[in-house]
Amino acid sequence: MSSRFGSFAALLGAALFVAACAGLHRPAAAEPLPPAGQHPRESIETGGYRYQLFIPESAQKAQTWPLMIFLHGSGERGDDIARVKVHGPPKQADRDPDFPFILISPLLPAEEDWDIAKLETILYYALETLPIDPERIYLTGLSRGGHATWRWGAQRPDLFAALAPVAGRGDPDNACQLVDTPVWALHGDRDDVVEPEGSFAMARAIRACGGHNSRLTIYPDLGHNAWDPAYADPALYLWLLSQRRPDADD
Repeated sequence: MSSRFGSFAALLGAALFVAACAGLHRPAAAEPLPPAGQHPRESIETGGYRYQLFIPESAQKAQTWPLMIFLHGSGERGDDIARVKVHGPPKQADRDPDFPFILISPLLPAEEDWDIAKLETILYYALETLPIDPERIYLTGLSRGGHATWRWGAQRPDLFAALAPVAGRGDPDNACQLVDTPVWALHGDRDDVVEPEGSFAMARAIRACGGHNSRLTIYPDLGHNAWDPAYADPALYLWLLSQRRPDADD
């Protein structure tokens, strides 16, 4: 194990302790917890998305857990569920059995774009069957998944404690829907696939609406692949875990 990854694991270990201590009572209706680790799951409904589900080893000891939903980019589309783990949080979860989230990573079929209704079916099923803290649901995605992170987050700001779109483009006309949602956008300054203005425009629009919870990281001399540095940085996960949606049960 490299010293970089060792440091990553140590920092997330501290976050794991906080996450476990912050847990609420596990819902009485929850089904038996799936086995620890990351495993493929079949679609919940006909025509729905298959997905990778990660359960931390320590989830057996905690009451409820933060949930992260990760949306991959165009390059991982298709019918190979293992492709979901090539980048981002599922890649990190495969390396760290105590990655401090329940993690859901759906698979988008070839030539399709993310369907919010299908994603919400997975989310609501997870809330019914897994020990998830509804105040700590986080959404992140890269490239095409970053676009969908902006879109889903703006459509349903009531669902998410925080968003982290990476190399994604949002619609500034919808930015006011995110005025109260913590957002950390990350982008390469030399991205010629999704220009960094896609993140700049959203950050400006959110602030113009009076929002003060958005932040933007621009990586110098970096192209479209902002996801490698973004998802390798423990600071992103620690920031997500620090966010909580206080009105989740209102």
